[in-house]
Amino acid sequence: MNRAPRLGRVLPTPDTPDTGAPRPGRGREAAVVAAAFVVCLLGGTVRVEDTLTAPPLAAWLLALVSCAVLPARHRRPLTVLAVTTAAGVVAQPLGLVLSPPMATPALVAAYACTLHVPGERRAAGAVALAAVALLAGAEPLSEDVSWRDVSRMGTVVAAPLVAGLIGHAVRTRRAYLAAVEERARRAEESRELEARRRVAEERVRIARELHDLVAHQITLANAQATVAAHFFDSRPEQTRVSLRELVETTGHALDELRATVGLLRQTGDGDAAASEGPAPGLARLPDLLESFRRAGLEVAVREEGRARSLSPGADLTAYRIVQEALTNVTKHAAGRGARVGLDWGGGRLTVTVSDDGGAPAGPPALSDRPPGYGLIGMRERAAAVGGELTAGPRPEGGFLVTARLPLPPERDGAETATDEGRTP
Repeated sequence: MNRAPRLGRVLPTPDTPDTGAPRPGRGREAAVVAAAFVVCLLGGTVRVEDTLTAPPLAAWLLALVSCAVLPARHRRPLTVLAVTTAAGVVAQPLGLVLSPPMATPALVAAYACTLHVPGERRAAGAVALAAVALLAGAEPLSEDVSWRDVSRMGTVVAAPLVAGLIGHAVRTRRAYLAAVEERARRAEESRELEARRRVAEERVRIARELHDLVAHQITLANAQATVAAHFFDSRPEQTRVSLRELVETTGHALDELRATVGLLRQTGDGDAAASEGPAPGLARLPDLLESFRRAGLEVAVREEGRARSLSPGADLTAYRIVQEALTNVTKHAAGRGARVGLDWGGGRLTVTVSDDGGAPAGPPALSDRPPGYGLIGMRERAAAVGGELTAGPRPEGGFLVTARLPLPPERDGAETATDEGRTP
């Protein structure tokens, strides 16, 4: 599995406990301490009289003391800086010359201080104080100060400041890389959350489409089979008609199911162009109502106002709401009659579906079926296109579903939809 490259590491804090586990940079740590010890010891070969001799005992002691504390500079940077600075300050009273090589441990400590001390101002103040202390320790004990002494003093005071600037640059760089890594991690998490959200939305959409399709067709098939069973002995001709309608209904169900599954298997725009036909809308409302009439449901339609064209989403939503509401009437209502209303007034389309709530006439209704997700799906569809849906029992009996869907603004000279081909 491919993993994203690490852009940096999070800086350790002084409160981080030391677990004692071997660090990956243990060899590099030893090399730094050894190099600082050698350079500091070589700086002890310079005497006050500007002569070179073997390192005296004082140089060995100062190099050992100042370098022995360097491994602790990551956990106690201020303490290490203080010890190494003090070792440099006492160099000249011991007969040594405080030069940049002699102050090498203090330079390493100053770099670590700006890298690990929390707070930039605090770290900068500690390094500046160490530089001032080294400047005081580098001042010749005699009254005679030469240009060479001034140059050496300037180099001694500048060295820790330069080391602090380098440490600050490294610290800023590491913080930047850590921030980039954190942003990349959060962006990856956001992409994963967005992908999960889209997958969940797509699953809900697929479940809603399949529910509307299967519930409608299977309910009609069940109703037609119920009619055939009811009239099997008394009215054979009616039974044969119901069985033929049952064959047609199941055939349509298979065709629509095949088309829906085909849409789910599309992988690109080319497949979308090869869709078997447009999504259903109110133009197919007469065919929908006729299928319910064949199943024994008496459906009356009333349309008010001037019909207008709908957006594809609103058109499909209106069709599915009528389909699901009539399916619920077939499954759960006591009576065998329903009314569908389309009102195009008030800048919106109001779709109403109600049943008469009377006693069943003919074969028994499918009222013993458990409730499903029809109302939830209708509300989700209406909300998805900016509308709203209400459903509940009527005072005079029966059940009423009302959906209010927004209409697009009318344009001058725009052709409006006609009632032809939609209202039976």
